[in-house]
Amino acid sequence: MSLLLPARAQKHVTVNKALMRLDGLVNLVLESVSVATPPATVLDGQCWSVPDGAQGAWSGQAGMVAIGANGGWVFVAPRIGMRGFVRDRGAEAVHDGSEWAVGAMTMGASGSGMIAGIAEGEVLLTASGTVVSTVVIPAHAMVIGATARVTEAITGTLANWRLGTSDGTDRFGNGLGKGQGSWARGMLGTPMTYWQAEPLILTANGGQFASGRVHVAVHWLELRLPS
Repeated sequence: MSLLLPARAQKHVTVNKALMRLDGLVNLVLESVSVATPPATVLDGQCWSVPDGAQGAWSGQAGMVAIGANGGWVFVAPRIGMRGFVRDRGAEAVHDGSEWAVGAMTMGASGSGMIAGIAEGEVLLTASGTVVSTVVIPAHAMVIGATARVTEAITGTLANWRLGTSDGTDRFGNGLGKGQGSWARGMLGTPMTYWQAEPLILTANGGQFASGRVHVAVHWLELRLPS
């Protein structure tokens, strides 16, 4: 925090600057840790972690937390152990002294830790029997399960559908519903480690997809290497 100097004029300037920092850093929410261009509209108290190669008003501020303040930015250096929620990743993060470890559940002195990961996205179904999604399980991840919800009713000649990966197309659910709001909660009885990256795959049973939308997500644990 900025400190008031003895007999300093315009004291409100320093106090307001400190309040802006508090507004951003208390219960810290980072909009992103990867976006390199400042938003066109600056919102007071909104925070971003500035990545390498940042542009515009963030140029030269890599690694800092940018806090929106009176149409501009206040920059604060994060410290090791600081925690925040990364909005565009949907996960808590811990700062290891050099970068944010998104999803960190534990963090050792060397930077090693346990990471909880999630990947999600909406799948647009087209005329086919199998749709490979853009939601990918990363390599070396221990998968806990996957979830899905039909956001637009599924049409086609299929009776129902299943959710999985290439080596187990029904691993996360089978006989799933086609109506809007139908869901799957594919919790694995035994967590499974994927040594290579694998996308989630939706497969029609007894026919083909014609149209529809499904929001899918996969949840995993992984180990973070020491720095």
